[in-house]
Amino acid sequence: MFKTKKELVFIILAGIFITNALVAELIGGKLIYLGPFIMSVGILPWPIVFLATDLINEYYGRSGVKKLSLITASLIVYAFVILFFAMGVPAAEGISVVTDEQFNGVFGQSMWIIVGSVVAFLVSQFIDVSIFWLLRDKTGGKMIWLRSTGSTIISQLLDTFIVAAIGFLLPGKVDFATFINMALTGYMVKLIIAVVLTPAIYAGHAGLKKYFGDEADEIIKHTAEESLHHKVKS
Repeated sequence: MFKTKKELVFIILAGIFITNALVAELIGGKLIYLGPFIMSVGILPWPIVFLATDLINEYYGRSGVKKLSLITASLIVYAFVILFFAMGVPAAEGISVVTDEQFNGVFGQSMWIIVGSVVAFLVSQFIDVSIFWLLRDKTGGKMIWLRSTGSTIISQLLDTFIVAAIGFLLPGKVDFATFINMALTGYMVKLIIAVVLTPAIYAGHAGLKKYFGDEADEIIKHTAEESLHHKVKS
């Protein structure tokens, strides 16, 4: 079915990436307390997205991340279109386990949240890939933790504030103080997660190197040359 190990790994990483990004968007409208602080429960699947993004960056380059990000954003919009029509279909009274009110309450996120989620996702992913390759170029491929964590720290700052601003502040769902509270809390949680994930990032790199065997270094070298050449051209 798959001609090369590289194709199989990309399909697996892409599936993990898309699934977790989509789930994060679907559950993002629920706000929870973290002690005295407020954040979106949609943050929970993002550690896996961070890890998948890093590995895709390393083995498939900036074009791989950008194309996958555009595909994922399109699928997120598609999912919300399907949900929009599903909410318009009445539940069978008396026999449906889930009522219209329950279904719409869970999936009836406003257009602002959808727009905010997609815009924030694309901006953060494009920023992430740019910073990743900038740091990789500066370090000569060394210090995996720096390019992985560094790109996440900056990109997720933008992601967190953009989605909170467009999805909650602009439509008046929360006041400015709550917006700052939830955005800062969400960002700090993502920051902590990014640091805690460092061992998992190294484990992921080690696992793929072992799986690819002798091809691993050649794949990484070729990907780096293509990505850095793309940067020069652009």
